[in-house]
Amino acid sequence: MNHVYKYLACAISGLLVISGVAVAADKDLVVFDWSGYEDPNFFQSYIKQHGDSPTFAYFADEEEAFQKIRAGFRADLAHPCSQSVVKWRESGIIEPIDTSRLKNWSKVISNFRNMEGFYAEGKQWVVPVDWGSTAMTYRTDKVSKADASTLRSFVDPKYMGRVSIGDNVDDAYALGYLAIGITDWNKSTDADFKAASNFLREVHKNVRTYWQDGAGLRQLMASGEVLIAWAWNETATTMSAEGHLVAMKRDTAEGSSTWVCGYVNMVNGPGSEDKLYDFLDSWLEDKTAEYLVTQWGYGHSNGVAMNSLGAETLAGLGFGSIESYSKNTLWQAPVNSKLREKMIKEFELIKAGF
Repeated sequence: MNHVYKYLACAISGLLVISGVAVAADKDLVVFDWSGYEDPNFFQSYIKQHGDSPTFAYFADEEEAFQKIRAGFRADLAHPCSQSVVKWRESGIIEPIDTSRLKNWSKVISNFRNMEGFYAEGKQWVVPVDWGSTAMTYRTDKVSKADASTLRSFVDPKYMGRVSIGDNVDDAYALGYLAIGITDWNKSTDADFKAASNFLREVHKNVRTYWQDGAGLRQLMASGEVLIAWAWNETATTMSAEGHLVAMKRDTAEGSSTWVCGYVNMVNGPGSEDKLYDFLDSWLEDKTAEYLVTQWGYGHSNGVAMNSLGAETLAGLGFGSIESYSKNTLWQAPVNSKLREKMIKEFELIKAGF
């Protein structure tokens, strides 16, 4: 699928997120996901085998997803990230995954399979699929290299009304902590939390909008309404391919944030368990990995497929070894429940102007 089609697909799905409507297809598998992940190129084998895409429902933030599930929403699979999975497991809303039913499981990078919260109590709770950065993303024709080299530009008065960060508590606090020199939020103090929150309050003065989906953010950056964003790899990768002067700057003075996400098996899912495993295996295929890396700019958990792309291709997309990718970064590791609740509460106050 070319970038123009992908842009339109994401724009449509963004509208569906706002309206709360699910994209209905194969009723035997319901996937609760981020907008954009209904892209059929992620699960071509599933479509070939079953004749249609799964039914998708969407969330813009993992806390929103968690609360909706706790309130009774039923799905077969959901797509949380590393910082949330412990909370989801401890709450009893997910169940282990039988990796013996996944023929591509051996290709998954062991560092991701065994991440905190992903593998626990001798069981696999998450099938990792995608990983990447949240980092400074900017209009290269409107923002100087000097301004793009520091996260302090998010609070520079010259960019008042020209900044956007995600409506996502984890990404927001990754920015806040990085800006004050903290790269491990689980080692932060109460004073660090206050300082990170105060930085986000300063950012709020410059925020035009808290973006909720990639399509909306790309429109704002293409028009020049937003010049600096705290965004995922896909924004710069897609916009650059479309000819827009947009780039991601992972190596700012303060660094960037790295995340790993995956699919979880929901308790009491309404659909077919066989189709659930077919969908997961389709996601882990080599061709899915190649598409995700080259067209979306994200990393894939299939290390065999990523390596087959070659060092030059990967370097051109900003990928080296996992160790090099994590240099000067805040890994979005699972957060202790007390800190996470503080982050959620404080971020809502910040967005409201308090």
